[in-house]
Amino acid sequence: MPVVCWVLLPIGIIFILIVVLSSLRIVQPWQKGLVVRLGRYQRTVNPGLNMVNPFLERLTKVDMREQVVDVPPQEVITQDNVVVTVDAVIYYEVTDPVKVTYNVQDFRLAVIKLAQTNLRNVVGDLTLDTSLTSRESINAKLRSVLDEATDKWGTRVTRVELQRIEPPRDVTDAMHKQMRAERERRAMVLEAQGVKEATINKAEGDRQAKILQSEGEKQSAILRAEGEAQAIERIATAERFKKIAVAEGEAQAVKNVFSAIHEGNPSNDLLAIKYMEALQAIAQGSANKVFLPYEATNVMSSIAGIAELFKEKQSIKDEKKSK
Repeated sequence: MPVVCWVLLPIGIIFILIVVLSSLRIVQPWQKGLVVRLGRYQRTVNPGLNMVNPFLERLTKVDMREQVVDVPPQEVITQDNVVVTVDAVIYYEVTDPVKVTYNVQDFRLAVIKLAQTNLRNVVGDLTLDTSLTSRESINAKLRSVLDEATDKWGTRVTRVELQRIEPPRDVTDAMHKQMRAERERRAMVLEAQGVKEATINKAEGDRQAKILQSEGEKQSAILRAEGEAQAIERIATAERFKKIAVAEGEAQAVKNVFSAIHEGNPSNDLLAIKYMEALQAIAQGSANKVFLPYEATNVMSSIAGIAELFKEKQSIKDEKKSK
């Protein structure tokens, strides 16, 4: 009996170790585990080391990271009856590991077929030109439709991206010709606009040059006129000062003569003689007429008196000689 115990003990220990080790399951940080006991969902385990019953339970791991599904190319007819080839990529992430495992058999196949169907619907409602220029709106519509449809599968569609929208060869050639013609037209328009702007700039430059030249001539004329005005003003000022000086000199001379006459107390006879000398100087001028002032009659009477005096003196001399 003791021998049998010693033989069974190691076997039991090994069996227990095998059972314990087989019950340990490691779940990675990006995963979650679904525990199924006898074909029935039991619980969800988090990342780390977990224990399950190796005889009754089974652990299924679900990847919770964002994943990509490539939608194969397919031909779609647009609203204007043009056949185009369209393909896309879908980005999704699992939000409920239970739903994505038990509510759909093959999620990737289901989302591909759903995306192809909705691509036909969305692109079929657009014309070729609109579909080529409305990628963002197509992406937004597809994401909204797929996200709503896959919500019951425990996933969330984060974004949808159209990889290409390829029209047929003949349409592509026509589009290339149209684009070439459009580029040539734009080049001609830009060239014409460049010539127009160059002509306008040249005309504007000539106008500004003429304006500046006119302004320069105007300023030159103004400065010349100001200079001439200043010169004339200075000449007039000099002439005025000259006349003032001459007038002051003559006034001073008259004043001196007047003072001398009054200080000498001349007689009327002397004044009459001086007046006659002044008249003789006036008569020697080039004028044909000489105007005498009204007061000259008094002077003439004085002259007559002087003449009488001369006659009396002459008669006295004659009498003396006769004696």
